[in-house]
Amino acid sequence: MDQKLKDNLIVGIETFPLKIIRDERGAVMHMIRSSDPYFEKFGELYFSLINPGQVKGWKKHKEIYQYMVVPEGMVQIVFYDDRDNSQTKGLLKCVEFGVANYLLLKVPPNVWYSFKAVSKTHALIANCTTAPHDPKESETLPLETSSIPFRWH
Repeated sequence: MDQKLKDNLIVGIETFPLKIIRDERGAVMHMIRSSDPYFEKFGELYFSLINPGQVKGWKKHKEIYQYMVVPEGMVQIVFYDDRDNSQTKGLLKCVEFGVANYLLLKVPPNVWYSFKAVSKTHALIANCTTAPHDPKESETLPLETSSIPFRWH
């Protein structure tokens, strides 16, 4: 498979547009509410800071769902589906999101992802997971792995 990223989303990944309410004092940026129909449960909330042009990943969680937003900067995230029983097995998908495209990504377990700050300044990902961090619950691969048919340039 080449690096052409397909137009459709990988099964289980969902996107939800979010509101930014601005006025002369600043802004309020929504993320998630316990009453949202797509919300599972709260486990942990953490932030990942990415310097301009830098890449993090590959990573996947085995059991937890992740809800990600980028309230500062812009991020390009690439997903790869290698789940055996998935209709989208072998598919790559790229999403660019942040303040210029403010949305929430819901990421299911067992989907690989890697991300890059594409803004001129750092980017900040807010990540709400359905369980607290457990190093045994996730897997990582080096960026240049042969297991995923995508290379950051």
